[in-house]
Amino acid sequence: MDLDDVRQMRAIDQSNMLVEIETLPDQLEKAWKIAEKYSLPTTKSPAGITIAGMGGSAIGGDMLAAYAYDLCEVPISVVRGYSLPKWIGGKDQLVICSSHSGNTEETLSIFEQAVQRGCTTMAVSKGGELKRLAEKHHCPFWLFEHKGQPRSAVGFSFGMLLHLISRMKLIPEQDKCVESAVEAMRRVISEIDVHIPVTKNQAKRIAGQAYERQAVIVGAEHLEPIARRWKTQINEMAKGWAAFEFMPEANHNTLAGLEYPESVLSKIYALFLHSKGYHSRNQKRFMLTFEQFMVAGLCTDLIEFDEQDKISEMWRMLVLGDFVSFYLAMLYEVDPTPIDSLEEFKKDMRS
Repeated sequence: MDLDDVRQMRAIDQSNMLVEIETLPDQLEKAWKIAEKYSLPTTKSPAGITIAGMGGSAIGGDMLAAYAYDLCEVPISVVRGYSLPKWIGGKDQLVICSSHSGNTEETLSIFEQAVQRGCTTMAVSKGGELKRLAEKHHCPFWLFEHKGQPRSAVGFSFGMLLHLISRMKLIPEQDKCVESAVEAMRRVISEIDVHIPVTKNQAKRIAGQAYERQAVIVGAEHLEPIARRWKTQINEMAKGWAAFEFMPEANHNTLAGLEYPESVLSKIYALFLHSKGYHSRNQKRFMLTFEQFMVAGLCTDLIEFDEQDKISEMWRMLVLGDFVSFYLAMLYEVDPTPIDSLEEFKKDMRS
């Protein structure tokens, strides 16, 4: 597969996933704007915020929690599953249920529990059953329109929630930060889009290294959810196996596993998502760990951008990962949009 053959790539990409990735800056911009028109939840000073979601709808919550970690005095947690933790209850707990389709069974279960426990509850979705439940219980419902896969709606699942906590005065005003992120995304797209040849295209080069290898993506702090995003995009777009690790936790276990089995380790490609914005000790950990991976004989790469703020760095790194996953799908000659195995599994769950 020639990654410089745009015509061949478009033939493989029958559902036009490329456009979904290329328009992520526009989507984040749109999400920020449409969130302005919706009503806020009744509680003005929540004791905690819980975001319930799965897959592509949950990653926006992960990103929000990581970005707001040192900005927001209110704890933000993400729940993936059917049940709310026992300690969440009462109107001072804000529960946000995020579902692309509005029909995700785990998220619907959380919504009903939140209402039953008297939580301040709201929903973000395209519609579906979640919209019906929100209207039934007179909960705020924030609607967005999107025709693609849930994973390609990350601009909505992050941007709308960011605007929410900004409007609630839980973090500093974010208009300029979002503008900066949108500009950073457009900048990186101009450097790695399909018409940029392999010799000058970082995303194509990384995909070439990842081909026929098991990718492991390592992140820390605000880039931890981005490492997870890389992993899930490689899974769903390239239909490839991948994993993610985060620092400093990886230094307390993962390093010990760089010996066996040798046949597996020789097929691993470790990508380190580095940042000058990390805690100084994490920066040292990253470089030492990167060196130990190389000494152990693993194929490794260190990726870093020179961005001035965390939100721009997060989104620039996310877009790079999406393009890498897309190009890896092209190398495997598989349409990056369909996820037949997941759809079949959902049918089995319904039977």
